[in-house]
Amino acid sequence: MAVLAAPGDTWGIPGPVFLRWYLLVAAVLVVGAIAYRIRALAGDQAAGDGQLGPQQVAYLNGGDQLAVWTALGGLRRAGAVGVRPDRRLTTGGPLPAGVTPLDQAIHHAAVRGVHSRELRHDEWVLRALQQLREGLERRGLALDPARRKALRRGAVLIGALLALGMVRAFAGISNGRPVGYLIFAMIPLFIAFLLLNRVPWRTRAADRALRELRRQHTWLRPSAAPAYATYGPTEAALGVALFGTATIWAMDPGFAQQAEIQRQALGASGISSGGSSSSCGGGSSCGGGSSCGGGGGCGGGGGCGG
Repeated sequence: MAVLAAPGDTWGIPGPVFLRWYLLVAAVLVVGAIAYRIRALAGDQAAGDGQLGPQQVAYLNGGDQLAVWTALGGLRRAGAVGVRPDRRLTTGGPLPAGVTPLDQAIHHAAVRGVHSRELRHDEWVLRALQQLREGLERRGLALDPARRKALRRGAVLIGALLALGMVRAFAGISNGRPVGYLIFAMIPLFIAFLLLNRVPWRTRAADRALRELRRQHTWLRPSAAPAYATYGPTEAALGVALFGTATIWAMDPGFAQQAEIQRQALGASGISSGGSSSSCGGGSSCGGGSSCGGGGGCGGGGGCGG
């Protein structure tokens, strides 16, 4: 049975009618955004099965800073870099075989005697990090800026719907209409907005690869007291990539102290983790407000939708 507009209805739309359409649009937007998010964050299922180098693992695990520390740890284990009494980096022996562009960039910075804290801002290092990131994006393990922006579109649309709901609620209050159910419906919608607005920078394929690498290399954990003296630069770098700067401290505490690794680690934001797309599923609870859908259940004056 159609609900006719009564004199004084906000915007000329009865509250129950507005609320039903509002809930329908909310459900479509939330479900659509979650479905798109699940597909976009899946990544290449086979990408993580191939060999990942320590610096690639580090970038996926903690971004630019951990990748720099990983390269620095590997170079230190190879004897290619050291630190001077003034806490500036310096070179040691020659570069080992199989070095990456990031290794070369850090070694070049050590030639110039930069502080380790300045590495992330070095021009050569920045270019090497960009190459590292782009390689992971091509493999479907990291998200490029365009894909991350696309993932936020769902949250933007939900935010616009929330704004419409708030304007309607204020208009309804000013018009002396009940808006309780509308406000109640916006609460789970706001939660969905917050969750969907959080966009990770790595895919679930990368998450699986990291979990598997940690499982396979538990012996590299600093708490396991590994014999770093018996490991080569690659294993030492992988330990840093998977388990952080504590590996550098366990491997070479003198170098870590002189290079101020601890101070930098305390100031860093920590290892990033991808948000779970399924955590936003609760947004579908917006449909719970449908008990107001019937015209008679909301009172005679225009309903719970203002």
